[in-house]
Amino acid sequence: MMDPKELVQNYPRVAAFIERLFARFPFLESWLRAIPSVRRQAERETESTLQAIGDSLKPYRKSFTSYPVLPAKRRSRPSILKEIQKMKSMEESRWKEGYVSGAVYHGESDHIAFLNKAYALQSQTNPLHFDLWPSINKFESEIISMTAHMLGATDTGPVEERVCGSVSSGGTESILLAMKAYRDYARAKRGITRPNLVVPVTAHAAFDKAAKYFKIKLIRVPVGPDFRVDIAAMKRAANRNTIAMVGSAPSFPHGAIDPIRELSEFARQRGIGFHTDACLGGFVLPFARKLGYHVPPFDFSLPGVTSMSADTHKFGYAAKGTSVVLYRGEELRSYQYYTVTDWPGGLYFSPTFAGSRPGGLIAACWAAMLSFGEEGYLEAAKSILQTSHFIKSEIQKMPELHLMGDPSFVIAFGSDTLDIYKVMDFLTKRHWNLNGLHKPSCLHICVTLRHTKPGVAKRFIKDLRDAVAHVVKNPGESGGMAPVYGMAATLPVRSLIGDLLKKYMDVLYRV
Repeated sequence: MMDPKELVQNYPRVAAFIERLFARFPFLESWLRAIPSVRRQAERETESTLQAIGDSLKPYRKSFTSYPVLPAKRRSRPSILKEIQKMKSMEESRWKEGYVSGAVYHGESDHIAFLNKAYALQSQTNPLHFDLWPSINKFESEIISMTAHMLGATDTGPVEERVCGSVSSGGTESILLAMKAYRDYARAKRGITRPNLVVPVTAHAAFDKAAKYFKIKLIRVPVGPDFRVDIAAMKRAANRNTIAMVGSAPSFPHGAIDPIRELSEFARQRGIGFHTDACLGGFVLPFARKLGYHVPPFDFSLPGVTSMSADTHKFGYAAKGTSVVLYRGEELRSYQYYTVTDWPGGLYFSPTFAGSRPGGLIAACWAAMLSFGEEGYLEAAKSILQTSHFIKSEIQKMPELHLMGDPSFVIAFGSDTLDIYKVMDFLTKRHWNLNGLHKPSCLHICVTLRHTKPGVAKRFIKDLRDAVAHVVKNPGESGGMAPVYGMAATLPVRSLIGDLLKKYMDVLYRV
């Protein structure tokens, strides 16, 4: 049997044809996987790949003691803290020096210390027990209100359409909550029992997760050459079972803002919900507009937008573990809630998926937003957008590379002449941690405040130029993650890549 890598390298048209065939006849993929030789080949590929990257996944096995079971005797608190501190010191230099795409969005020591103090003051609180800690209720409701007003909400108009929401654990939970609410609302109000969700192919993977968790059919719609979703295709995809349509502001892969005005108005006229995923852009785009940048409408200023997600723990500069999901009206939000009225343990209710939630994170989020204010977010957005402009303009000077569309602060770039994943491997050796993307093959860097520090953006451009020159000179060099990304980008049996990712997670959970 032909090796999958050889198939990818020598028969790209065949691979593309097979992928289209599998999309039309999904059962063929399961049939192919059932062939013993295919299954054995996949297992060999998976095992060799995991062996190659195993050491990098568990770097502390040789330098720190492992604890597969509880130690017989207690360890001293100072020794435990010393060990944690050592690991922290080994890890933080990379992101502090701006080598990471996204991940850490602020990172200054004084800001981290401030958030840690706010968390410590509320570390024992739990909003599940709102009667014990009304302070957390104050913080959460104000976080929601401040975010809503930042994203086009007003205090005028019908009361039933006033924007409301909840604080979640992150963007994925915000999206899952909204999709669960749409599903249950559509079942109760429209009698829809076979719901579907219409999304751009570039929409965040959390929408795929929501569809699988909640048994919603996911209809993916292609994007155009500018990486914005095709309006006509979105309209054609919607039908009487569509519970919601989705647009990104901007999309995670390419930083493009979908045509949300047109799509949300279409959804409004059809009585369909519309969700704007502003997890990345929620705390940048409103301030970019105030700074004079062209930002197309994407928020609750559009009457067709019925829900949004915005991550406070990204460009809101809160500690990791908070996001905001917003709804146009309390009725829609009520379908997010969960209640139990006949439990012997009493009346039970929770607004999000979690029961107990860390009140300390909510307090730290509230503190972060107040410490920035509009003034601080404007300054941060200005620095990020200026740095992004520099990086984009320098990439455009490299003939081997091209930008993917017209990105904002999430800058995706690819190549028609080079293996872009080999460029990524070279940059990894220079300590950079970028996001590898596929369909089409490209990389991106999400610009944060870490990249606005003096010299960081110039260092990135220098290393990128060196990476391009190296790959031009050594096109046949192999190793690193390039083969894995190359296979994932073009291998038609997608489930084999899914199996690899599951095995990858299994390795992460091993002591």
